[in-house]
Amino acid sequence: MRLKVEKSNGYGLGVLTGVLAAVLIFCGAWTGKSLYENRRVKETSVSEDGAESVVNSETLSKMAAIEETINRNFYLKDMTEEELQTGIYNGMVEALDDKYAAYYTAEELMAQLEKNEGVYYGIGAYVMMDAETQTPYISGVIEGTPAEEAGLRMGDIIYAVEGTATFQMALEEVTGLIKGEEGTAVTLTIVRDGKAFEQDVVRRKVNNPTVSSRMLDEEIGYIGITEFKDITVDQFTEAYAVIRGSGAKALVLDLRGNPGGLLDAVVSIGQQILPEGLIVYTEDKSGERVEYTCDGKREIQMPMVVLVNGGSASAAEVLTGAIKDYGVGTVMGTTTYGKGIVQKIIALSDGSAVKLTTSGYFTPKGNNIHGKGIEPDVVVEFDAEAYYGDEQIDNQLEAAQEYLKKKLHG
Repeated sequence: MRLKVEKSNGYGLGVLTGVLAAVLIFCGAWTGKSLYENRRVKETSVSEDGAESVVNSETLSKMAAIEETINRNFYLKDMTEEELQTGIYNGMVEALDDKYAAYYTAEELMAQLEKNEGVYYGIGAYVMMDAETQTPYISGVIEGTPAEEAGLRMGDIIYAVEGTATFQMALEEVTGLIKGEEGTAVTLTIVRDGKAFEQDVVRRKVNNPTVSSRMLDEEIGYIGITEFKDITVDQFTEAYAVIRGSGAKALVLDLRGNPGGLLDAVVSIGQQILPEGLIVYTEDKSGERVEYTCDGKREIQMPMVVLVNGGSASAAEVLTGAIKDYGVGTVMGTTTYGKGIVQKIIALSDGSAVKLTTSGYFTPKGNNIHGKGIEPDVVVEFDAEAYYGDEQIDNQLEAAQEYLKKKLHG
């Protein structure tokens, strides 16, 4: 983790860079005094950009009235000042109606940073949210983890966690319920093939290797990337060198179930295989454009298949989109998730933070895949029955091998 502290216009700016999954970029932001510390404001407050602020005497007065009403009448529990303040901050973010936006307390932020470093206490499964049904599902299972040992599968729907229904729950709420202290068990209600069952999974420390590699045969190498973290770049660099050193003449790059990650990480990997030009560019609400480029000095010189599915999202789609636009590889599998927007986690001066969607990203040819995904060049549906059967046949991987053999030998 890299920490950088800057100042601007007299306000402290805490900048955290290169941290957190799902294409997250950290920057600093000013945070004012607590609403409870300063209620002497103008009748109509104005923000720095000239827009009227919702933090004015009217809203502060109403908040104080609601607080007093809660303290006098709420039956279930005594609310602390900290709990009410956190509720205010969460409410402001929830009003955005953005499933990717979130407010983090200082403790929650540190937990996210720990997860990004590749170590956390959980079950070892990637969880994503189905955009249509608003239900979470398992998009991938890490080898050697409690999730794999419990028999959880890619595509399993998480109907409930500890009896709490997950329908329309924010993704981070779901993962927050799943994670917990090492050695404790979490009960998941899973729906698979239309049937529901409960599965207890014991949490433990999960070390998450993000890259796996091997030779599929004497000519075709395989590299799988499960997520784009800080550690992924070095892991990919080493795996790619070993594959080439083993005499590989073709490559399968497996991004299935990859939920995304750090933009810096995927750009660094793209720079190792893409031709000269744009890798991706972003545009914010004011139209400001930021470009990420490649010098093309290490462009891949062998046939490549990129395997994707509905769990391939965000940063995984950045790399897939660039490979497809430049034609340096064949995209195979099923349509990707379709997350073409970027979130920033903006650190506040008290150690808390707000995650906001701040820009959209575009492939080198200017395609915005948000809500649409990337269509594969070759459609190959996943055969779950074959994969989870006795022979454990990965039909998509076999199709990729067959395709590359034809490329090599005609």
